Amino acid sequence: MSLDERSWETIASESVLLNAVSNWRDDSDKWLSHSIERLSETVRVNPLRDDKEWVENWLEEIDAKKINWFTGVGSAWTLPFERGKAEGDVKVILSALHETGRLTRQEAVSMIPAIALDAQPGDLVLDMCASPGSKTTQIAEHLNEKGIVMANEVVNSRINTLVANTKRHGAITPIIVHHDGRFIPKVPQTGFDKVLVDAPCTGSATTRKNPDVWNKWLPSGGRALHKLQLELLTRAINLTKPGGRIVYSTCSLDPIENEAVVAEILRKFDYLSLIPTSKLIDKVPGREGITKWPNLDDKGSISDQEQVDSSMYPPSENEIKKQLPKCLRIWNDDVDAGGFFVAVFSKSSNYEEKEIDIDRVLNEDQIKPDEIGFPQPIDSATSEMIEENLGWKQENLWKRGKNILWSTTEAKEIWKSDRSKRSGRTFIPGNRWRPLRVIHLGLLTLKLQENKVERIVGRAATKIVPEIGLGKSEVSSQVIDELLMGKEPPAYEISLELNKIRGGHILVEENQDTCLPVWIGGRVSLMISEQERRISRAKRKLPIILDEEE
Repeated sequence: MSLDERSWETIASESVLLNAVSNWRDDSDKWLSHSIERLSETVRVNPLRDDKEWVENWLEEIDAKKINWFTGVGSAWTLPFERGKAEGDVKVILSALHETGRLTRQEAVSMIPAIALDAQPGDLVLDMCASPGSKTTQIAEHLNEKGIVMANEVVNSRINTLVANTKRHGAITPIIVHHDGRFIPKVPQTGFDKVLVDAPCTGSATTRKNPDVWNKWLPSGGRALHKLQLELLTRAINLTKPGGRIVYSTCSLDPIENEAVVAEILRKFDYLSLIPTSKLIDKVPGREGITKWPNLDDKGSISDQEQVDSSMYPPSENEIKKQLPKCLRIWNDDVDAGGFFVAVFSKSSNYEEKEIDIDRVLNEDQIKPDEIGFPQPIDSATSEMIEENLGWKQENLWKRGKNILWSTTEAKEIWKSDRSKRSGRTFIPGNRWRPLRVIHLGLLTLKLQENKVERIVGRAATKIVPEIGLGKSEVSSQVIDELLMGKEPPAYEISLELNKIRGGHILVEENQDTCLPVWIGGRVSLMISEQERRISRAKRKLPIILDEEE
């Protein structure tokens, strides 16, 4: 054990958190023994990519092990080293796989809420507190390019991270919006099929990832967040369709942030019931939700002196006591990972919204137009131009500046749909995003220049090649290898056909295994990231890093 680990063990053994855990379970020493060692690196393989089998084979070659309880789409793996401790070629390829969206680095237990949500292709899903986006991209994998996952983030500094991670992943289903989750507009008006509330929390279950928790965690932190957690979950329920599902999760062990929140929600909404979480993710080792907990002071000791809201006390109602064990508590020592809490609500299919009298109907000239940065459906002229340039007719394309974004039918239906404000009393016609603030949408696919297709974006190449009839040429495997190795040959050396082309183009390998976006001027140059080149070379057993990259 390193000096650093020994020092954290001392701090942990004297921590307020350990005192608190000793009041939530009888064997706190067992929990402590599994809560200090740093986590192994864990990753999720993107099943939407056509080379997923190669990625899984590479993981097996480096002695990674499949996570046996993971029952989501794709696969999840534990790597044979701690987070951030990869070395040599493994470090290079692992970084490139993440940056190119083929896998996502994610703590193992953080994958559980999306599995419990069980989004299906075509669903409308809301990820209410989405950044950094690992759960958003996992939901997108479940959707399999049909439906939408609306990923919301309130914190300005975290929006860019969310957008970057969804772009990296490369699915067409995400819509990134920027709202306080407590007041997010009900668009679409009919609501969502599934809503995930991975709520802000104190992170008391993350000691193996964030050891500073041992120094900083206090029971008063959970009490301070309790009201926000209730308000977020309440809004999520109001945004869910009758018959829909809401998943509430935290990376906290504190019942004030977990069972107390669930109990208060069951108290307020008689049309909700809990689904036994353990049956949805039956391979995950976990424990039932608890029905009793004490009030704690900021030393982690039982105290009757703390002023707490009534919603923070254990429930007295027998019906709620019967339901709370359907929640799932995941303790570090049970799963040999971080801890987590998950509750799954079902909204009754018999629930009927109260009819609201509309007292105002806004006309077009009374509504602010969408902000300039909001993506808009492409017009007929742009659609015809794309069809002429690429032989591609796609109805679900959007324009934002010089960028063409590719999304889904469901995204267009949301944009077209009517909506309201003032709790439904003011009617707003559709064909707009407002009152939603849409930051990003779908997959960045094309770049335009002077209203012509300049090029296909590298990240979209594999997805778009089967769809287009123009803008691509077949070449030999030798040409593909030479380009990946850094050569930039004149176009005429590849083919006379290619010599007649200027600008962005796609080269497709003769056996269809690889396609490469290139720029053709005097010479042919690759238009993909260095990380994408490294993975392409690794797949073809070429040198991963070239001398000039050293």
